[in-house]
Amino acid sequence: MQEENKNYQEPKHQGKLRALDNLSLGISIVAAVLIGFGIGYSLKSLTGYTWTLWLGVFWGLAAAGLNIYKAYRRAQKEFEGLENDPRYAYRAKHGDKSYDKEDDED
Repeated sequence: MQEENKNYQEPKHQGKLRALDNLSLGISIVAAVLIGFGIGYSLKSLTGYTWTLWLGVFWGLAAAGLNIYKAYRRAQKEFEGLENDPRYAYRAKHGDKSYDKEDDED
C-alpha cells in the first residue's frame, strides 16, 4: 500500500488551481461588499435616506457570507470523498492520535 502512495502524483497544475480558487474567494468577498456599498450609496443619493446606505452594506456583507458558506460546502464535499480513499481510511475511522513516524523516514 505504501508503494501506491509513492507512485501517486498530484496533477501538474492542481496546486495552482487550489490557490486560484482560494484567491477568488477573497476577491469575491471584497467585490460583494463593494457592490453592496455602491448600491447603498446610489439608493442614498436617490432617496436621501441614510439607512439605505446601511441596507446596501448589509446586502454586501450577506452576499460575502453566502460566498464563504458556498466555499465551505464545496470544500466539505471535496474532503468527504477522502474518507473512502485507502490512503486516509485508517485515519478517518480511528483518528490521528499518534505521530506518523513513516513520514520522517522518507
